[in-house]
Amino acid sequence: MSSPVVVIGAGMGGLAAALHLARRGVPVRLLEARQGPGGLAADVLAGGVRFDGGPYILLDRPGLEWAFAALGLSLDEQVTLHRIEDVYETVPDDGPPVRFLADLEATAAGFEQRWPGSGRRYVAFVRAMEAAYACLRPLLFVSRPRALDLLRVGAWRQLPLILRSLRAVLDGAGLPRPLAEAVAVWTHVAGQRLDQAPSFLAFVPALIHGVGAYRPAGGMGRLPEVLARAATAAGVEIEYGTRVAAIRVRDGAVDSVETSRGAIATRTVVSDVGLATYLGLVDPAPARLRRKLGALPLQSPGVCAYLRVRGPRRAPYLRFRVARDGCRLFVASGLFEKEGDDGWTARLLSPLEHALAEREGEAPARRLEALLAEAWWRDSLTAEVVATRTPATWGSEFNLYRNAMNPVMTAAFMRGGRLPHRSPWLRGLYMAGAATHPGQWLSFCAISGVLAASCVLQDRA
Repeated sequence: MSSPVVVIGAGMGGLAAALHLARRGVPVRLLEARQGPGGLAADVLAGGVRFDGGPYILLDRPGLEWAFAALGLSLDEQVTLHRIEDVYETVPDDGPPVRFLADLEATAAGFEQRWPGSGRRYVAFVRAMEAAYACLRPLLFVSRPRALDLLRVGAWRQLPLILRSLRAVLDGAGLPRPLAEAVAVWTHVAGQRLDQAPSFLAFVPALIHGVGAYRPAGGMGRLPEVLARAATAAGVEIEYGTRVAAIRVRDGAVDSVETSRGAIATRTVVSDVGLATYLGLVDPAPARLRRKLGALPLQSPGVCAYLRVRGPRRAPYLRFRVARDGCRLFVASGLFEKEGDDGWTARLLSPLEHALAEREGEAPARRLEALLAEAWWRDSLTAEVVATRTPATWGSEFNLYRNAMNPVMTAAFMRGGRLPHRSPWLRGLYMAGAATHPGQWLSFCAISGVLAASCVLQDRA
């Protein structure tokens, strides 16, 4: 019997890769250091209450539908999705809130009242982004799009958009600066500057107003739980509590995997642990590659407080506070829950520059204390802090490389620096997860797992 494919990490990418391979008769061993599936999408159980773990807050439904279909699953049959009608607002330091609803016309009407002429320009911007996204979307399902792929789907027409920064795209839309900043709020969450952020982030309004923004009933953790059950049913051996120490290499190819429970002989590894694969596990890794990847700017998970809230549940689902010293986010997940005697759940999140978190050991704790003391998110609510996380606690619980989620998704990284699904440096190594795909939504992680597994199947054929 041939040696199994070893999948490292039971995040969405690892689970999708394992299931895709098992469905096609390939023996798979899935190794996960934690005691359950999901990675950063897993639930948090604190104070007897389940919370979304974060940092995932919205779903890309079309991408998830594609990934689930590729895995032989129906998304609608497996998960109940709530469409979010009142999606988010931004609360700037120096002006009134800017509100985004699922309804495009209603959203534009609100802008028109404040900035005459802006409603029409916003609708035109959204329609243009819808058309661009529809053109480029087929490339999401190709492992490494080439020039021929651009020609085949007509995506070459979008090259001017692809090569621009988000700042340039928004400037070209002619939106008032406060509105443009509100559209671009996702760059703050991702630790980016607008002049470095990829133009693809301009697609977010098109998705919100088009196919819609969604959250699963019961929280984000339902999605990896579905994949884990399906993987087990398909014959994947899932080994929780198994930490991988090294990927051993011989003659430029994978030879074995060293774990906390012993060595596993294998010629094929799919890794869902991002940069840590090359910078911590591969032994030996090419020195030039280590230098290149080690120089990438990293995205910190920031700080998070898990709250049990009492008081009226008011939309929107997401409320951003955009201040001079950074962005904060209140997530009213309780809008989609039955309110119990203990109230409803919410989260407070604040991005934190990775270098700052590394340089100043107390900075994350101070940021969290200040965040909890701020008044903007309370709005007549009383809240009990059930649990908190800082970059260090995220890193230790989820085995994050340097307490970071991913490389910062700058325009340059998105266009050419993403980790290939099929490693060009080591035979038998394949990569899944957010660092391999153009975005950090759960759908992109699942798609990346399907594509990585497809590369394995092609090479085994």
